[in-house]
Parts: sequence; structure tokens; C-alpha cells
Amino acid sequence: MIKGFQQETAPLTDYEKNVLLPLFIRGLETKKGHENAVTNKYIISVMSKNYEVSEARVRKIINHIRTHDNIPGLIATSNGYFIANTEAELLEYEESLKGREDAIRAVRLAIARQRRMLYEQEKQQKLF
Repeated sequence: MIKGFQQETAPLTDYEKNVLLPLFIRGLETKKGHENAVTNKYIISVMSKNYEVSEARVRKIINHIRTHDNIPGLIATSNGYFIANTEAELLEYEESLKGREDAIRAVRLAIARQRRMLYEQEKQQKLF
């Protein structure tokens, strides 16, 4: 779980694993190619007729599908989730993820540096 986002990032519940996950897998397996992409909002609109699921939990379930290799090649663009047709699509998506990963790391390092600037000076003043 991610601190501050415990509810959104909590492990899948039994309901999500046993009821929603198989439905997601069955539905997403048909989404081959970017022309068949489905958005989070679309998934919720279809699922909410019979099941309870939030946008954050859709992302969590899809994360589970990806990290457990349930649907190899499942990627996302601004058009939605779909299964890549080519290695080039997967490589492009990998690069996109790497870019986000690098941006998050840069912010984390900046915050660590700023924390030291702001509070290490304070700690040293207390020592003298």
C-alpha cells in the first residue's frame, strides 16, 4: 500500500479477486489493438450496472492483471486500455512508464534535498 492512498492501493479484496478479476480478464482479453481500447469510465459504466467498483479500484485490478501476467501486453494510452499488437507498441509504453518513473524519482530526490536544507540546519542550531 502507498501511504496516503491506503484505500486505493490496498491489496485486492476477496470480492475483487473472486468476482471482479475474472470479469475484467474476460472483458479485457477482447480488447486487442488501440482501436478497441476501453477507458476507466467505460469500464465503470458497464460494471456499475451489476457490480460495485471505483475508478481507483479499476486501476488496482488492472495493475494486478499486469503484474501477474494475466493478460500479456495490456497497456494504456489516453484512449484507454488495450492489448498491444506489436512489440513497438510495448516498447513505446515501456518508455512512457520509464519517463513517469524518472519524473517521480526526480521529485522524490528534490523533496529529500529540500527537507535536508530546511531541517538539518534547524537540527544543527539545536546542537549549539
